[in-house]
Amino acid sequence: MPKLLCVVGARPNFMKIAPIMAALRRTALDTRLVHTGQHYDVAMNQRFFQQLGIPNPDIDLEVGSASHAVQTAEIMKRFEPVLDAEQPAAILVVGDVNSTIACALVAAKKGVKVVHVEAGLRSFDRAMPEEINRVLTDQLSDRLFTTERDALDNLLREGIDPARVHFVGNVMIDTLRACLPRAIPPAQTLAAAPDPAVFLDSPNGYGIVTLHRPSNVDDPAVLERLLCVLGEISVDLPLAFPLHPRTRSMIDQAGLSALLDHPRFCRLPPLGYLEMLGLMQGARLALTDSGGVQEETTALGVPCLTLRENTERPITVTEGTNTIVGADPERIRCAVHEVLTQGGKAGRIPEYWDGRAAERIATALADWLIQEEKTEC
Repeated sequence: MPKLLCVVGARPNFMKIAPIMAALRRTALDTRLVHTGQHYDVAMNQRFFQQLGIPNPDIDLEVGSASHAVQTAEIMKRFEPVLDAEQPAAILVVGDVNSTIACALVAAKKGVKVVHVEAGLRSFDRAMPEEINRVLTDQLSDRLFTTERDALDNLLREGIDPARVHFVGNVMIDTLRACLPRAIPPAQTLAAAPDPAVFLDSPNGYGIVTLHRPSNVDDPAVLERLLCVLGEISVDLPLAFPLHPRTRSMIDQAGLSALLDHPRFCRLPPLGYLEMLGLMQGARLALTDSGGVQEETTALGVPCLTLRENTERPITVTEGTNTIVGADPERIRCAVHEVLTQGGKAGRIPEYWDGRAAERIATALADWLIQEEKTEC
């Protein structure tokens, strides 16, 4: 029975690995879960694992936080002996975080097959560390599972053999569809607001904000501009703002906390998946720099304004509810006004965002690895 090591490391990975692990358990593969510990908040990890039904990791590398180089190197150093001990037929990595590229590098150099889920996504912005991770992981991978058909064009331009590429759909949407009936009602999460009625009784509803990209939070001037325009927007549309730990730290370091101190801003701690899903489902719009939120809002039919100049998920713009507005305050104001007065983009559900992507991945992997094992014998 071929052995497959599935790697997870950061919160964006959790929503992707959950349906994959569930689908793989229904195959003949011997599947193990490795957690690198790239996101190391124990309480948050447990919350996500419990809410999403992810099995406890078989192996935890407990790497923790560090710079990109140090963290990637530490994951590689700790993952190599795991490969030596487990001797898997292949490893499966998801997304574009440091754990993805680190484990793919180790496996490829040791002759272990690499499977990449969410392959072929490109922002064409090499200033983004995630873009480097995506491009290099795809080059190292023996099987590449894509979320949208245009991803194949990106891979072909980079010399990837199309025989290695399989269009399966979006596993993030598998998780969203499965969890939607259990989403936490917004009123429960917004009870933490200074005045919950401001959000729940607002004639315009409420908006949700997420910020964590270095381009938005590392430069105090950019961060201040964004917080100021968000404050202006909150006059007409109260905003719920779950604060990424890194974003909270940068706001504190820049002395900008006072910009969030008014009753139409609801500062929230990092949320569990079901809490965040409930907030997004009930929101009038989302303002975000997160790729995952772009996809989730498209699936939910909620207008999304992306506070970046590009996206690696263009299908959310061409077919979904997403509009790229960057970090320019005037563009953001105009886009919010358009949503509040005209309703924003309606969009449609992209192809294969049907809740069965993980099933397609599991079937393809089991067929491939079992055939490979027979060939080697």
